[in-house]
Amino acid sequence: MTVGSQPDAAPCDLLIRDARLVATVDADRRELPGGWVAITDGLIVAVGASTDAAPEATSTLSAEGCLVTPGLVNTHHHLFQNLTRAYGPMTSAPLFGWLQRLYPLWTEFLDEEAVHVAAWVGLAELALSGCTTSSDHHYLHPSTAGDLLGAEIHAALDLGVRFHPTYGSMSLSTKDGGLPPDDAVQDEDTILAESVRHVDRWHDRSHGAMTRVALAPCSPFTVTPDLMRRTAELAEALDVRLHTHLAENVEDDEFALATFGMRPIDLYEDVGWMTDRSWAAHVVRPDPSEIQRLGAAGVGIAHCPSSNMILSSGIAPIVDLLAAGCPVGVGVDGSSSADSGSLWQETRLALLQAKLTAGADAMPARVALEMATRGGAACLGRSGELGELSVGAVADIAVWRLAGPSFAGVVADPIEGWLRCGPTGAWYTVVAGRPIVADGRLASPRLDEMLVDHSRIARRFQPG
Repeated sequence: MTVGSQPDAAPCDLLIRDARLVATVDADRRELPGGWVAITDGLIVAVGASTDAAPEATSTLSAEGCLVTPGLVNTHHHLFQNLTRAYGPMTSAPLFGWLQRLYPLWTEFLDEEAVHVAAWVGLAELALSGCTTSSDHHYLHPSTAGDLLGAEIHAALDLGVRFHPTYGSMSLSTKDGGLPPDDAVQDEDTILAESVRHVDRWHDRSHGAMTRVALAPCSPFTVTPDLMRRTAELAEALDVRLHTHLAENVEDDEFALATFGMRPIDLYEDVGWMTDRSWAAHVVRPDPSEIQRLGAAGVGIAHCPSSNMILSSGIAPIVDLLAAGCPVGVGVDGSSSADSGSLWQETRLALLQAKLTAGADAMPARVALEMATRGGAACLGRSGELGELSVGAVADIAVWRLAGPSFAGVVADPIEGWLRCGPTGAWYTVVAGRPIVADGRLASPRLDEMLVDHSRIARRFQPG
């Protein structure tokens, strides 16, 4: 049934029409054969099936034979890390050793240009995979590097991607018992002052905002409990969200027990983070009681399956976390641990891991799609605004061609076919009603230029 503006109203700006199926992922989980989506001023104004009369439109996009979904939402990334992607000396180390080898490279060579170009290329890669909104956990701020958060925000604005950067931080260096080197950390009063400055400058609270900022001390092994507490209090005062890494691997557990006398999730609660204001990356190693506590508090989970496997961290108990009540989204993580920045691929891996660990019936493709859209929106505090195709939601949409040898035989269920088959990228990625990927190609004319710059900068980080 049609919802929203009527056919005799003024023409909408854009009509995506004649889809094989529109998967709304809305509150009723409607699936509309032959469906269409009408967009005006960057928002969805009507949605309908083939049996509903579509409105007139200034421009149209035929989605014949295609699956139409909400744009995918990336809940965890470190965009700057694609400058050291698949770097040989880092490809066979678990988390702590991997970080200790990379911290000096990142700290020495990061500057505004490097972060801007890495963010631009990383966000372009995500857009090609159907991602319309991405977070980023940027926690390295060398004193001479400049305004790195601003550099990546300008990249997102240039591309037209909806962006949730976080002002990340590290304050606990090796001399204080932490993991990063001394020149990679900041004074905690400086961190808090910079947190306020960036929220004041960039955080947009309006409906349909393109940029929102969260606060993100990096991890228990890079910041003090006092900074975690003070950041939680500041986030409450500023009414912004909180993000960090949590319960990532065995080393994480051992460090927390040895240093703080408690497990990572106990520490998370002790410093005031056990709240629905926060979402945490990885959460690979919670025990059953911790899963229930996380669910009861409404803590969001950024599930990063590739990174968890590449770093040998383990497989997160996502089915149990969902059952406990946690909002769960999908994240690609940094492009030098997960290496690939395809959110479609991470969503497929989430499906496969859940089937492997919890049973063949544990995660239908529709649940994985919901994690990558509606679940991600919940992690970012934007339920009902993005991650679904409903009237009043932002017009962030992915159109997927289910054609060619990879999808031959997908007859009965295009949603299962979309995720079980492939690999695939988006045919169109639409953000705020504007295609940023069209015919499977990035719409921006700057891609070749940015790739040349990226290659030049990456060579600074990868000697030899």
